[in-house]
Amino acid sequence: MKNTVNKMIDINLENLPYDQKLDYILKNYNELKDESPNVLADSLVSIGKILEEKGMRTSFTKRWMEKASDINSNNQQAFIYLSQFRLKEKQSFLDEIEFSPLRELDTRTQQELTIKKYRETCTKFLDQYDDEVAKFQEEIDALEKMDETTLLNHYKQYIELYENLHDEMVTLFSVINDFDETTKRALYTKTQFQQIQETVFNINSLKTEWKTISNDSMEENVPTAIQELNQMIGLSNVKKRIEQFYDYIKYQKYRKEAGFKAVDELSLNMIILGNPGTGKTKLARLFAKIYHELGVLPREEVIETNRAQLVGSFVGQTEENVRNIVEKAIGGVLFIDEAYSLKRAGQSGNDYGQAAIDTLVSLMTSKEYGGKFSVIMAGYPEEMRKFLDANPGLRSRFPQSNMIELPDYSLEELIQIGEKIAFDNEFLLTKDAKKELGYLIEQERVDTTFGNARTVQNLIMDAIFRKGTRIEPDTPELFRYSILVKEDFQKERSNVLDRKSPMEKLDELIGLKEVKEAVQTYISFVKMQQIRREQGLPSVPIQLHSVFTGNPGTGKTTLAKIYAELLKEVGILKRGHLVVSGRADFVAGYVGQSAIKTKKKIREALGGVLFIDEAYSLFRDNNADYGKEVVDTIVEEMTKHGENLVIILAGYPNEMDMLLESNPGLKSRFKKFFHFDDYSTEELIQIMQLFVKRYAYVLDEEAIEFLRDELSNNPPKGNGRFAENLIHEAIQQQAVRLMKQKTDLDPNEVNRITKEDISESIKTLQKGE
Repeated sequence: MKNTVNKMIDINLENLPYDQKLDYILKNYNELKDESPNVLADSLVSIGKILEEKGMRTSFTKRWMEKASDINSNNQQAFIYLSQFRLKEKQSFLDEIEFSPLRELDTRTQQELTIKKYRETCTKFLDQYDDEVAKFQEEIDALEKMDETTLLNHYKQYIELYENLHDEMVTLFSVINDFDETTKRALYTKTQFQQIQETVFNINSLKTEWKTISNDSMEENVPTAIQELNQMIGLSNVKKRIEQFYDYIKYQKYRKEAGFKAVDELSLNMIILGNPGTGKTKLARLFAKIYHELGVLPREEVIETNRAQLVGSFVGQTEENVRNIVEKAIGGVLFIDEAYSLKRAGQSGNDYGQAAIDTLVSLMTSKEYGGKFSVIMAGYPEEMRKFLDANPGLRSRFPQSNMIELPDYSLEELIQIGEKIAFDNEFLLTKDAKKELGYLIEQERVDTTFGNARTVQNLIMDAIFRKGTRIEPDTPELFRYSILVKEDFQKERSNVLDRKSPMEKLDELIGLKEVKEAVQTYISFVKMQQIRREQGLPSVPIQLHSVFTGNPGTGKTTLAKIYAELLKEVGILKRGHLVVSGRADFVAGYVGQSAIKTKKKIREALGGVLFIDEAYSLFRDNNADYGKEVVDTIVEEMTKHGENLVIILAGYPNEMDMLLESNPGLKSRFKKFFHFDDYSTEELIQIMQLFVKRYAYVLDEEAIEFLRDELSNNPPKGNGRFAENLIHEAIQQQAVRLMKQKTDLDPNEVNRITKEDISESIKTLQKGE
C-alpha cells in the first residue's frame, strides 16, 4: 500500500497547483497520514507558503504550519515559519510591564500604592523568567541546527535583552525591599527616589529596544495607490490608463515646482462607467489616495453621496444639501454613485434634480470651492452617457481623458475574485469548488444586471453558510473550518429525484408524434455540437429560434416550456424559463415606446425562451409602424444576445408566413419550423383520461363510448384546451348530480364520471360558445 501511495504522491502532489493539492489531500488524507506523513506535512507547508505569498502572514497560515508540525515534528519549514510567527508575537511580549510615575510630591498613600504595583510587576516577571528563558533557549538550539542566521540572531538579541531586563528587575525589586523599612518611618529621600526612577528608566529603554529588534524584517509595508491598483484583479487597460494619469499628475506637479507656469489647472474630476460590481467605488477611493500621495489634495477622504442626500423636497433645500456635502468634501473627493439618478428624462417639473446639478456645477467653478475638491461621478455606461449629454454644463467639467469605463470581468477573473474573497474570510477553494463556482457564475451572468464581483461575493458567502450547516464527521477540523469544497457551492435540490426530466415530459405528451420526433432529433444535434465545442472541434451553427404553427390548444405553449427545459439541460440556456407574451406586451400607443416595451420583455426572457403567441398580430394594417418597430427591435436584440435568448413565434401557418416575409432579418433567424396537427378523437380522449387520473377520477366505459361518437360526429374547436375544459365541467356536473341524492354516497361513485356528466358538460360548453 505504501509504495502505491508514494507513487501517487510523486505523480499528483509534487508540482500540483495548491487547489488540486487540496482536492487530493482531502480525498486521501487518512491514507497519506498513515503511510506518508512526511509527504503530507510537506504538502501542508507548501499550501501555507502560498497563503503567505498572497499576503496572509496570519494565524490562518499558522494553523496550516501547526498541522504540518503535528504530523511531522521534524519538518524544518514548518518549524521556521512557526518560529518566525513566535518572533513576531515577541514584539508585544513586554507590553504588560508598566511602571506608573513615582513622584516626590505624591502623598504617602499614593507612593505606597505605586511601590506596591512596582513590586507586583517585578514579582510576576521574576516568577516566569526561568520558563521564558528556557523557551528562548529551546528556539535558539533548534535554529542553530538550521541555516536561519537572521532569525537566530533575532532570538539571541531577544534573550540578551531579556537577561538585561532581568538584572534591572532584580535591582528594582532589591531597592524597593531595601527601603521597605524606611517607608514605615518616613518618605523616601531624594537619593532613594533617584535610584528607583533610574532603574525604571533603564527598563523602559530596554522595552523600546525590544520593539525595534525585528521591525525591519517583520513590518508589513502599506501599499501605495498604484501598488493597490495593480493588486486588483483584471482591468489591464484601466490600470495602464490610470498609471498614465498618475505619471501625468506627477509631471504637472514637478513642472509647477520647477517654476513653469500653467494657465489651465489640472482637472481632478472623473467619470467612472461600469456595470454593477466592476469596482467603481474602489477606484474612486484609489483616485483619492493618488491625489493625496502626490500632494494634489490634502486629504484622501472620500465623501460618498447619492440622490437621496442631495435632492430636497422643497425650494431651496436641494441647494443647501449640495453645499453642505461639498463643504464636507473640501480637501478630498466627492463621490456620487448612480449620478444619472439626479435627473432622468421624463421627470416632472416638481423634481429638484436639475437644481442639484446646477448647484454642483456652480460650486465646482466658484472662487470659494473651485479646485479645492475632486468630483467623481459613477454609474452604468448607457445611463451615464445619456445623463451627461442632457447636461452640457456638467459635461464640460469632465475632460474626455478623465472618463474611464470599467469592463465586465471575464469568468476567469471572477473566479480569481471569488478566491480572494474566500482568502479574506480565511477559506481556500479546491479545484472542484472553483469549477462549481464558475458554473454558478455563468448561471447568474444572464443580462446587464449581473453584479460581477458583488454577485461572486454573495456566492462565496452562501457557500460558507452551507459549509457551516453541513455535517462532515470524517473531515479534520482544520479542513472543515478552512476549505470550501464542491458540495458547499451546490444548492439544495429538493425532490429532484421525484421530478421528471424534460425528455420524459416530452414522451408523455399525447399525440404530436412528428413534433416530438423533430424535437428529439434537434436536441441530439444540439448536444453533439456542444460536445464538439468542448473538444475543440468545429461545430455547425445552432439555430435555436423556432416557429410553432398550429390551431389553438394543440400544445404549442406546453411544448415551448419543455423545449426551454431541454435547452437548459444541455447547457445552452442558463435559466431555462418560459416567458409567454402577446401583442399587448410589445406594442405601445406611440412611436418609440414600443421599442422600450419590447426590450423590457426581452430582458425578462434572457437566459430562457420568449414565446410570442399569435405573433402575426404584431403586424396589423392599422399599426404597421408600431409593429415594424417591434420586429426591428426583436431582430436587433436577437443579434445582441446570441444564444442567451431563444424566441419562439407561434400562430396560424398562413399568418406566420406573412409575418416572416415582412422582415428579411427576422426570416433569416428562424430556421426551425414545427407544425402542430389537430388532435384526433382518440388523442382527445387520452388527454381527458390523463386529466381525470391526475385528480383520482375515472371515465366509465359508457362515457368513453359516448365521447368517441360525439367527437367523431361533431369535431370540437380548441383541441387539448377543449378536452381540459370539458373534463373540468364534467367534474362539476358530477358533483351536482351526486349532491342531489338523498342516500349515502357510494365511495366508488365519488370518483366516477358518467355519460350523463359528459353529456351535460357538452351542452353547457355549447351554450358558452
